[in-house]
Amino acid sequence: MPQLRVALAQLNVTVGDVDGNAEKIVAWTRNAAERGAHVVAFPELALTGYPVEDLALRASFVDASQARIQDLARRLADEELGDIVVVCGYLDRATGTAMGIDRLGRPKGSPTNSAAVIHQGRVITSAVKHHLPNYGVFDEFRHFVPGNTLQVVRIHGVDVAVVICEDLWQDGGPVAATKAAGAGLLLVINSSPYEANKDDVRGALVSRRARQAGCPLAYVNLVGGQDELVFDGDSLIADAEGKVFARAPQFEQGSMVVDLELAAPTGTPAGTHEGIEIVHTVIQDEALAKYDPIAAAVAPRLSDEAEMYGAIVTGLRDYVQKNGFKSVLLGLSGGIDSSLVAAIACDAVGAEHVFGISNPSVYSSDHSKDDAAELAARTGLNYRVVPIQPMVQPFIDTLGLTGLAEENLQARVRAVIWMGLSNADGHLVLACGNKSELSVGYSTIYGDAVGGYAPLKDVPKTLVWRLAKWRNADAKARGQQPPIPENSIAKPPSAELRPGQQDTDSLPPYDLLDDMLDDYVELDRGSAELVAAGFETELVSKVIQLVDRAEYKRRQYPPGPKITHKAFGRDRRLPITNAWREDARKAAEH
Repeated sequence: MPQLRVALAQLNVTVGDVDGNAEKIVAWTRNAAERGAHVVAFPELALTGYPVEDLALRASFVDASQARIQDLARRLADEELGDIVVVCGYLDRATGTAMGIDRLGRPKGSPTNSAAVIHQGRVITSAVKHHLPNYGVFDEFRHFVPGNTLQVVRIHGVDVAVVICEDLWQDGGPVAATKAAGAGLLLVINSSPYEANKDDVRGALVSRRARQAGCPLAYVNLVGGQDELVFDGDSLIADAEGKVFARAPQFEQGSMVVDLELAAPTGTPAGTHEGIEIVHTVIQDEALAKYDPIAAAVAPRLSDEAEMYGAIVTGLRDYVQKNGFKSVLLGLSGGIDSSLVAAIACDAVGAEHVFGISNPSVYSSDHSKDDAAELAARTGLNYRVVPIQPMVQPFIDTLGLTGLAEENLQARVRAVIWMGLSNADGHLVLACGNKSELSVGYSTIYGDAVGGYAPLKDVPKTLVWRLAKWRNADAKARGQQPPIPENSIAKPPSAELRPGQQDTDSLPPYDLLDDMLDDYVELDRGSAELVAAGFETELVSKVIQLVDRAEYKRRQYPPGPKITHKAFGRDRRLPITNAWREDARKAAEH
């Protein structure tokens, strides 16, 4: 059987940085060539970054991508890397379409999500994504036009079918045509965003599609953070029976090189399959002489908590670095949320670049102040105490504020301090609220909700505790000091904006609240279904009302990394002005 050494380069690229991304592609092509690879595959839209969103509709950006892929091909040859076959995602334009003409039902300029096959200084052919996802975080019908071909490229006597991301996830299309084409390898380039446990789903999908295609399947994925999305890498290869025998680490940029023994072609694939035209291109007809293969490796899998924590750290680190920040700042209250965010920030950018500001009020407990100071000592972050009462009191005296207005005033004065220091020193302010609080509006707009990035935006409160406990346990296992004080984990949560305040004064216990929010927010179940599931009628009415009324707050909340199935902003999109109300009482009557 013919052999082929394949490199899967899971890169961390930046949207719009065409020059910088091209440099990475050249560097990792060189790495693959030095390791003896015959083919190197890069992720979906690796040249432009992913997702490009409405940049796809800008003619100048599409032109730059088209020009740069040609430049890249020539440069690889000039740097004596022309022999290796490079498969690289880029932004192209459908042939036969005028650049500036709008057509009903087609994105302006007819952009395509494409994969260039590069060899000896030329783009030999290009695959075009057929299935365009339009669900969850995806909006590709808005940005691209679909392809209707399966590109099959013969490399050293092996027919390699090239497809792009969603084409693997959907039945039919180019992947279904792979078996009809008799391909020896199905090569899939991807930019598949992370969510919890997706690696399990992805592995099962790759196995199933390999069996359906009747050949091994090599899957390369993007890695790194892009605004709310995080890509976890997790590139993998399955044999024709669906067994995954090579797998790259999650959240690590790098290249996995694997030797494959693949079926020789029995003819020249041609024709169509279920509307997909099979296009065959020969680069090298002759198989390679036999050589000693290198052993494939399977990276150890992460625990659920390690995986989610890694996603949040990756999202924060890349948001900071790709947007040119040098440091982050957060309000450090001694509570569980800000303590976890501080630990995440130290892991993401280094404690020397993290600034924690304690803003005690007259209602702040001694233990909270002590816990904040202890966390700062444990992590080594920069710590400063700025009491807020001297700033709060003049507002109270002038405006006569009491009750909720006084509570919110304290939060907003803190926000003014954080933003003032941000403006003065260039810090990125981190909002520390969690998904449970954001769901029910338990935050002060222009107060604790202020900031440029929110690491816990998609992390329910009960998961906050799990991640904090995991982070401490992981530190102990490594022989390090746990970063989060035990008291911050164990004590009842409180905003400490009035005497003796606890979160349970306003909300049900978080385990109950998160259970209900999982049904209402994540699964879109209505009030009747919540009551039928056993939740108390009055509580269902209260929680649904809180969630629905808080939509305007969520719209103004900073971006944060998606880790669940349905993140606010990217996944869940509801109108602010909305007269529809779920009626739990009527549901209970029926």
